[in-house]
Amino acid sequence: MDGLLDLSASMNPAAPDVTVLVSRHLDALNRYPDVAVATAAMAEVLGVAPSQLLLTNGGAEAIALLARHLRSGSVADPEFSLYARHLDDIRPDAPRWRSNPSSPMGLLAAADEVAAVWDEAFYQLATGTWTRGDVARGSFVLGSLTKLFACPGLRIGYVMSEDEDSIARLRAAQPRWSVNGLVCEVLPAMVAGADLGGWRRETALLRSQLLRVLASAGLTYRPGAANWVLVDAPGLRDLLIPHGIVVRDCTSFGMPGVMRIAVPTADGLQRLSVALTRVPR
Repeated sequence: MDGLLDLSASMNPAAPDVTVLVSRHLDALNRYPDVAVATAAMAEVLGVAPSQLLLTNGGAEAIALLARHLRSGSVADPEFSLYARHLDDIRPDAPRWRSNPSSPMGLLAAADEVAAVWDEAFYQLATGTWTRGDVARGSFVLGSLTKLFACPGLRIGYVMSEDEDSIARLRAAQPRWSVNGLVCEVLPAMVAGADLGGWRRETALLRSQLLRVLASAGLTYRPGAANWVLVDAPGLRDLLIPHGIVVRDCTSFGMPGVMRIAVPTADGLQRLSVALTRVPR
């Protein structure tokens, strides 16, 4: 059997290998991180001032810091579980938290839809642009480069807001040296070389090919704009594991029998296609 094909984590199937870039900056391990240059580079592509942006140790820290700051929130299920996990109080009249595109549904928000907190972890791959611009509407916006650059080990996230005082408070609450030295060194080059439009087109192409593979296997899928596809297929996860392929069971989202399959690379797609011909219908 080949190595594990993990289609439970929805990474950018068109992302370049960041290890080549990281390997040029290993000397950063010999000194304490200075986040200023990386913050300025990220702020520039997002169209905000550095004082309106806080880099974090992945999107998970961004969510935890903001939840601690706001304390309460409104979360409409199905939704990413970390919001409710970190908020002290969930109630309908509290500030609304919303992923865009929604996780797990994979649907982009309507143009007139509003929320106090938008999580754009997958927005770039769905649209080919850095952000929808909800900061200008008074919202907090969360982001993560983990999925965009397929680098979960680097841990790069952010919070941005027009309210510089809120960002300053989040920064004061953040543990010192939270963003590591490798991130501080490589992030400017990463965002400068990002091909959002090209990656979106490649992801959309691979997604359409994935849909054809699923349809050929007799599986029912749900439409979406994200770099994954929801499939109504109870038991499919267990059937694929012997073939070295892992998909996400959405039972934790309150959606039993639904699988989330990340858009794979061309090689991964071929491997999934072969595996689906060998599992019981």
